[in-house]
Amino acid sequence: MLQTPTAADAAIRDRRPAPPTWLVVAVACAGQFLVVLDVSVVNVALPSMRADLGLSASGLQWVVNAYSIAFAGFMLLGGRAGDLFGRKRMFLVGLGLFTLASLAGGLAQDDWQLLAARAVQGLGAAVLAPSTLTILTSAVPEGAARARAIATWTAVGAGGGAAGGLVGGVLTEGLNWRWVLLINVPLGAVVLAAAARWIKESRAGGERRLDLPGALLVTAGTATLAYAIVQTEAEGWGAAATLVPLGAALALIAAFLVVEARTRLPLMPLALFKVRSVAAANAAMFVCGMGSFAMWFFMTLYAQNVLGYTPIEAGLALVPSSLAVVAGSKFAPRLMPRFGARNVAVAGVLVTAAGFAWQSTMSADGSYVVTIMLPGIVMMAGAGFAMTPLASLATSGAAPGDAGLVSGLVNTSRTLGGALGLAILSTVAAGRSAGSADPVALTHGYAAAFRAGAGILLVAVAVLLLWMPRSSSPSGD
Repeated sequence: MLQTPTAADAAIRDRRPAPPTWLVVAVACAGQFLVVLDVSVVNVALPSMRADLGLSASGLQWVVNAYSIAFAGFMLLGGRAGDLFGRKRMFLVGLGLFTLASLAGGLAQDDWQLLAARAVQGLGAAVLAPSTLTILTSAVPEGAARARAIATWTAVGAGGGAAGGLVGGVLTEGLNWRWVLLINVPLGAVVLAAAARWIKESRAGGERRLDLPGALLVTAGTATLAYAIVQTEAEGWGAAATLVPLGAALALIAAFLVVEARTRLPLMPLALFKVRSVAAANAAMFVCGMGSFAMWFFMTLYAQNVLGYTPIEAGLALVPSSLAVVAGSKFAPRLMPRFGARNVAVAGVLVTAAGFAWQSTMSADGSYVVTIMLPGIVMMAGAGFAMTPLASLATSGAAPGDAGLVSGLVNTSRTLGGALGLAILSTVAAGRSAGSADPVALTHGYAAAFRAGAGILLVAVAVLLLWMPRSSSPSGD
């Protein structure tokens, strides 16, 4: 006779030995790797996608932005859902949705199908990503051990973005562009099985209620804002086609802030920004994302469209940069206790800006070492060096019940800044090249984008120096 499991049975199961901390960290980082990989893995495949599906130039940009905007726009909702309904549950739901959308994108037969699949991928990633950092910080106590774990999470995430070029190149040239999406299906299945087995459930107490109006307003606002910026490439900043969506975006974001101020259980409690370290670190993360995210996009286009590299050659060309961002992420925690997280972050952003300035000297007949490898190493070593202390600062002052929300906010700041930065810098590049496909004109456009990126990064330095408190980190800042 079958018996219904009782509460006592569940309690016995819950008393099974906890998995090693390193295993929990590894599974959480694997989830983060997948969602960040898909921000950049399509870059090398963009020319092949365009040829196969007939995508326009703006359509190519939306292959990247459809994912990034959905990812950023729904991240706060995903983080709060993890707090209320369980971080493990949201990890599994988000990864399952991400995996299914990857399958749909890989099988797409028309451009709109690909863009829709990328948007759904971004939604799944938005549910998944906040849980990766929250699961990690819940498993590791605050202090030096957590700083090292966050460094691993940052390095894996940065490595996912960096490895995208190589993975995309190998799959595009060895098979075809569809496999840059289809590869997520077996990988997602493996991570799903590991998470179901080894991650323990956790959630905050309190009422289980989500702020759906807030989520819809912030997503619509950010998407409309990115669209308005993209319009400047063809219409200019003063055209109605740009000003109308720009005004609508600002109105939607203002409505979001009003809703959050009045809602009993808001998606993003505005009081959270009274924690100065959280506010300043997220602002700096946003601005850094604006300046640095587009690096992979322009470097792969430069390698293929100007220097004539194949997709796999373009991916291999960026391997040193990939290693540099991982090294920078792992080295930062060693200096944080001595110099403080704030100072380490400032140094990392300054190094990144110097790399961008160097990259802006590229030429149409440049050599690999001088125009790709060395400036790429400087840019990405600095980026990795900055991201670990910024993530530590952004999460160190949050209450345990807001852990998922703050984790979502960290990812939102970085990803939304990146999406808007890509739109802005693409407009700068297009304006400088005047729509020409000539290698010299393209090079001038890409160089202008890197100069603008360096300027944006200097703004991030100012944010950190003027806003971030000197004593804001348990690591000694």
